Amino acid sequence: MKRLLGTMALVLLIAGSGLADDQHRYGLISVQKIQGDVSVRHGVAEEWSSVKAGDSLKPDDTMKTGPGGTAVIAAPAEGSAVKILKLPPDVIVDLSDVRTLTPEELMLKLTMEKVRASSYEWKNNELNIPTTTVVHGTDQSPRTPVSADEISVGRLQLNGSRVLFDNGFYSTSALRAMDVLRRYPALAAEVDNRVLLAEALEKANLRGEAISEYTSVLQMESAGNETKARVRKRIEELRVRGEG
Repeated sequence: MKRLLGTMALVLLIAGSGLADDQHRYGLISVQKIQGDVSVRHGVAEEWSSVKAGDSLKPDDTMKTGPGGTAVIAAPAEGSAVKILKLPPDVIVDLSDVRTLTPEELMLKLTMEKVRASSYEWKNNELNIPTTTVVHGTDQSPRTPVSADEISVGRLQLNGSRVLFDNGFYSTSALRAMDVLRRYPALAAEVDNRVLLAEALEKANLRGEAISEYTSVLQMESAGNETKARVRKRIEELRVRGEG
């Protein structure tokens, strides 16, 4: 019965997500400047193609920069405003992430991400991405092996999440990082990646999720004393803020 209810909930969530996306009217994203190795993938296509200054891209497109590649794009923002983003080398950015989510959209997408991560641990209804111990030890559930090339792609996507964070797109930064770390446990075992997710959750005003993620960082053996001290301070500040 619980499984049936869970499946029904997932179907409703997916339908709701599609409706929310349909209701959001994106504008075209213009390519302002290109330098070096930069490519674009259109929609669900798997092939990467060249892109040049002056091109207009759609929200379902994805941009990738190589080791020496950079790009400057202009995306529609609130009202008639335009947001300028500079993409540094070695990033992958889904252009649908270059936007600010409403609170309703954020909570819907966060819930869907928790559903996708249901093979991992849930604590107090909060996503708990595996720590190093879970990745390499206690969690023995079978998973499809991830190749080095796939992990490299995941790292480029995480770099893209950092770009989103640096440009104030905290909600989509958190969701993208959450998705990547779920799919690539090896990247979830790296402290800096987990801190990025925790900080993005905090900036997105997801206090409970941020505290949960910061707490997971404290449990990582690879986290240094300086990092742990900084994380403990953030946890305390978030708890005080919640009591205020």
